[in-house]
Amino acid sequence: MSDMTTISVRTDKTVKEQAKQLYADMGLDLSTAINIFLRQSITDNGMPFVISRESNANIEARREADNHQGKTFSTVNDLMDDLQQQ
Repeated sequence: MSDMTTISVRTDKTVKEQAKQLYADMGLDLSTAINIFLRQSITDNGMPFVISRESNANIEARREADNHQGKTFSTVNDLMDDLQQQ
């Protein structure tokens, strides 16, 4: 026999659908995400850390940094000139 139990939570339909999509994008279903939240709350003895998906721009920036790609500058002035052109 399983030690599992059911928790019923009432929430706005839109919130539920947005949360389901968010967690699906992270490879999780809603039940797993809620269990992560509960377990982390217990570990932290309070509200847990924020779990969020990363923007595509951040993912690409990290990939470039890890692979030592992207623009480089010899001087701060060159960097500032490039920033002002954007």
